[in-house]
Amino acid sequence: MSTDLYRCPDLLIAGTWRRGAGAHRMPVVNPANAEMLGELALASAQDLQDALDATGPAFEQWRRVPAHERCARLERGVARLREQSEHIARLLTLEQGKPLAEARAECAMAADLIKWYAEEARRVYGRVIPARTPDSRMTVLKSPVGPVAAFSPWNFPLVLSARKLGGALAAGCSIILKGAEETPASVAAMVDCLHQELPPGVLQLVYGVPAEVSDTFIASPTIRKLSFTGSVPVGRHLAQQAGRHLKRITLELGGHAPVILCEDADLARAVPLLVAQKFRNAGQACLAPTRFYVARRLYGDFLDAFSHASQSLRLGPGLDAQTQMGPVANGRRQAALTQLIERTVAQGARKLAGDAPDAGHFVAPTLLADVPHDAAAMQEEPFGPVACALPFDTLDGAIAMANHNPYGLAGYLFTDSARAILAVSERLEVGSLAVNNLGVSVPEAPFGGVKDSGYGSESGIEGMEAFLDTRFLHCAA
Repeated sequence: MSTDLYRCPDLLIAGTWRRGAGAHRMPVVNPANAEMLGELALASAQDLQDALDATGPAFEQWRRVPAHERCARLERGVARLREQSEHIARLLTLEQGKPLAEARAECAMAADLIKWYAEEARRVYGRVIPARTPDSRMTVLKSPVGPVAAFSPWNFPLVLSARKLGGALAAGCSIILKGAEETPASVAAMVDCLHQELPPGVLQLVYGVPAEVSDTFIASPTIRKLSFTGSVPVGRHLAQQAGRHLKRITLELGGHAPVILCEDADLARAVPLLVAQKFRNAGQACLAPTRFYVARRLYGDFLDAFSHASQSLRLGPGLDAQTQMGPVANGRRQAALTQLIERTVAQGARKLAGDAPDAGHFVAPTLLADVPHDAAAMQEEPFGPVACALPFDTLDGAIAMANHNPYGLAGYLFTDSARAILAVSERLEVGSLAVNNLGVSVPEAPFGGVKDSGYGSESGIEGMEAFLDTRFLHCAA
């Protein structure tokens, strides 16, 4: 796809695509070469109000559609998404920078997520409770919570939007999605695949000044549920706003995932997996393995193997078939990562890194060895191609170091010791733990964090439950 064919999308409001009427325009930039792809027209206050006016009536219509029909409509949308996956993946690579193979995989995962939720729509069960009196019945019923406002980021814009869209729509809710302004076209293309199967206003898409959009939606009595993926500071702010208006909210606020490699870890198997996962999407993943706690006996071998494998990665534009790692998303991330590495080295870490292309927003895959436990990169989420390593002498010490961090999203353990698996699985403060593998996010299992990584879950039956109200019904004859 030529960049000449790229076009910034319109907003989807009340079933119609229309140009944002806001005063602001936002440039969309190709991070591989820092060239502008287009200017995105943002929503005006009236655009946002029109979306709110449409979502309430649309919810009342959509909630009455039988679950099996909601499932069928979503599955038709998923089929269209799969048919257009190559086009959507190329849009994603152009505006976000990830290699085309990763963009294709993200599009496939988004389709899988929505399909799983669609199927789960037919399995939203209540229950019957034994009655306390004759000629009566006590039941528990599930019903959609109401119109939803969802906010998704730029790092995995398709997958992180799909988690919210799939759950809300399958449960019978209407939803207004505020996509990331940095990656608008790929999300709009996915939304259009689903929108064609839905009544007008059930699914809407806006782009706008983030504070204006969130303030408007959270304050509106129409919106009954919020779902946000993004940074801790913004998540805290939205949670405070939601609390003032008594709105339910699900928060996924990033991570700084620890990896514990015990003495019996198989480095030949573990290192290639870890390097691939760490530098996927240029390290811009909340579940990326980032803090490596390595048994001292293995530490030197680990540093050699990990640094060699990471420095062997081929960097370049995502549309180049030979590229294994693309650029970071923008110049702000590039500058922040450069400063973080410099601060951590000044605090005593050793930098092991290769070279990066001069053009575009590239940061070389970097391993920081012997990182002091309280150094910047150990405490602040890098959100980029930066890994930190530190040796440990006892498993108790490794767990304590891993937990001495405000984040708690994902964690990884490599060992064949049943004792170590039991200790880490019970004591490591994370929402998801993978042992001898890296699979912590699949459609059928809950994904969410503890501590500063947020609360609530997406995916799995827990993710569906987030969009449902529970009601008790007691009927007497």
